[in-house]
Amino acid sequence: MVEEFGSPSSYIQGKGVLFESDKYLKNFGTKPLLLAGETVYKIVGKRFEQYLQESGYDVTRVQFNGESSTNEVNRVTEIGKENNVTVVYGLGGGKTVDTAKAIADNLNLPVVIMPTLASNDAPCSRLSVIYTDDGGFDHYRFYNQNPNLVLVDTQVIANGPVRMLISGIADALATNVEAQAVAQAHSDTMLGAKQTLVGNAIAQKCEETLFNYSHLAVADAGAHVVTPAFSNIVEANTLMSGLGFESGGLSGAHAIHDGLTILEETHDLTHGEKVAYGTLTQLMLEGADKERYNKYFQFILSLGLPTTLADLHLENVTDEELLSAGKAACSEQDTMDRLPFKVTPDDVAQALRAVDAYTKQYLNSHHCHHSQM
Repeated sequence: MVEEFGSPSSYIQGKGVLFESDKYLKNFGTKPLLLAGETVYKIVGKRFEQYLQESGYDVTRVQFNGESSTNEVNRVTEIGKENNVTVVYGLGGGKTVDTAKAIADNLNLPVVIMPTLASNDAPCSRLSVIYTDDGGFDHYRFYNQNPNLVLVDTQVIANGPVRMLISGIADALATNVEAQAVAQAHSDTMLGAKQTLVGNAIAQKCEETLFNYSHLAVADAGAHVVTPAFSNIVEANTLMSGLGFESGGLSGAHAIHDGLTILEETHDLTHGEKVAYGTLTQLMLEGADKERYNKYFQFILSLGLPTTLADLHLENVTDEELLSAGKAACSEQDTMDRLPFKVTPDDVAQALRAVDAYTKQYLNSHHCHHSQM
């Protein structure tokens, strides 16, 4: 039995670190390809590019087109080749980050990940989620190593939308639920090996941190301030969830997320919002008792995350559609088989409805209490 733990070579988090980053970045050469989407470029990329130029870097800036698809990866790879870049910088959200990793892998170059949101657990991992050009989950692409450096500027993240921080909390909340199921099943993690004690412990620490600090951090994010509580949640969403999902393993919640992506109505929900519903669905599949289920459900509800099919824009969903999402969730390409029990597409469809039914019952019986929240 082989156990494995993976992590970025360095993880650096702090207020303003993006604009003091020359000392960390110069090791990777002075000809970076800077991949950033249009909005991110306006908000922080332009100022960062100026900082790099003033520090003596020859920057090749490429605008990310918004989808981490094979076509986009190949397009930017060619630009990197033409310009003889020495390193790829991915500045932005999950899809920018995942695309930067794939480009660096194609070019056989180091990659520096600079997340502008703490909205998902992509930054630290040695895999990318590759989507089709129109935004459906296609496959996981795996690499031989994790990013060389992950540089997290907490002020940049505090300036971002609160919805994205909450999405990151939802993504991170799945980490321990999934990792403990993988441990029970003695399944492989996303590294294709068994869990280390460290991988499992990080997943647990991630969950503990979320329950202790999320509500404080959400308030801080609303005011765009950086506090110790806020920094703890950025670390939980990015480092702990990143190491925990990869070295602890994915199982049900993310497979259910991937199943939901095939229903077009869910496309304008964030990754984390769909994962939140996936976590509740996994708990239903596990047959969690009321106390265990409520622990996660009440937390998810308190953050305004989806707990009904209507929240996923699926109020009119048919049984056939739920079954098709269940089939996608149970795909051999995915991680549903890492659970300690067998799951069929019909089981998933039923559990998706069960989450909705429980929430409605709960809100009806807590109606007077809930309206004061």
